[in-house]
Amino acid sequence: MTTETWRGRIALMVAHCAGMVDLVALPVWVGALIERYRFSPQQAGLLATLFLLGAVLSSLFFAPRFNRMNARLAAAAGYAVAALVFLAASRTSEFALLAMLHALGGATAACGLSFTHGTIARSANPHRLFAIVGMALGVFAILFLGMTPNLVASFGGQALFVVFAGVMAVAALAAALSFPKGVVRSDEDLIAEVSHLPRAVWFGIAGISCMALTQAMLFSFIERIGADRGFDADAVTGVLIALGFVNLLPAPLAAIMERRLPARHVLLAGPVWQALIAVTITFGSGFVAYAVPTAIFAAVMIFTHTFAFGLLSRLDPTARALAGTPAMLMIGAAIGPILGGTLVQLFGYPALGLGAVIISSVAVVMFSRVFAARGAASAASLEIA
Repeated sequence: MTTETWRGRIALMVAHCAGMVDLVALPVWVGALIERYRFSPQQAGLLATLFLLGAVLSSLFFAPRFNRMNARLAAAAGYAVAALVFLAASRTSEFALLAMLHALGGATAACGLSFTHGTIARSANPHRLFAIVGMALGVFAILFLGMTPNLVASFGGQALFVVFAGVMAVAALAAALSFPKGVVRSDEDLIAEVSHLPRAVWFGIAGISCMALTQAMLFSFIERIGADRGFDADAVTGVLIALGFVNLLPAPLAAIMERRLPARHVLLAGPVWQALIAVTITFGSGFVAYAVPTAIFAAVMIFTHTFAFGLLSRLDPTARALAGTPAMLMIGAAIGPILGGTLVQLFGYPALGLGAVIISSVAVVMFSRVFAARGAASAASLEIA
């Protein structure tokens, strides 16, 4: 089973959807914690942050070991334990216990996701395969956002964690049966395995983390922004479903545009568009000013990240950096819910838009340094030659 067979790709698609569930679920997740469990915005944000922080630490542990462990076994075990953790979370409403389970759930799910993304990075065309799993995430988002809010409304907040447990269990089964192997490593890759990651890779990681921070900070409160502006539950759910349909587009579009758009242009423009959309959502008034930018908000991150994934796979042939994709995404995303909750509690929703402008500006600087550092490294290698 390899990454070039559709059976292997389907396993990666399922595993990607499970590991990236936070990207889809945060509005429903934080909303359920506030409305159903009666936690404050800050407490709800903290629980989501603990899940993401657990994911960061797990990914930081497993990413350097990606080439030394059995990827199929690690992915299947990670998702299987995550399923049990979320099942346990559905049985309690105590904040302290939920906090511990959120952290453990993030750690176990990220174990599976680290080996998923590392395997994608070792495929023949990482940009294209990451676009494929991204399109699967868009389909998953439609199903999740179309069904889960109604389940939570009917059966309570615990239904959310039962859904999470089911998603993780399916991913564990898919990984156990069909998880593929990456392409065979070359001698150059084996040499690179013991070397330090290039500076350009670290700048890319920082840029992606900043975009993930903006994404999580605002996305966690998208559902609450709509509800607090007086839009009814069906209207807000409709916007979230529309978001899911829109999310079908950026990944295949990124695959089509791989050789038509320079990665530099995409990476520098992505954070700017992300900030503009965030400001429109948080400062706008009326349903249209809420619905339209909300529907396209996550698409900007998906499109930009696909190009970033392809670029980093070329800069780091060992796939160690991209096995750490959960860390680079979630180290920003981990701060997002608690930072967003604090800003909302102290200053209101417009503070989220202003925070997005500041963070996105940092992301632009980081991405610009990727190409400056890559250019400097190329010039140095030519001088040595």
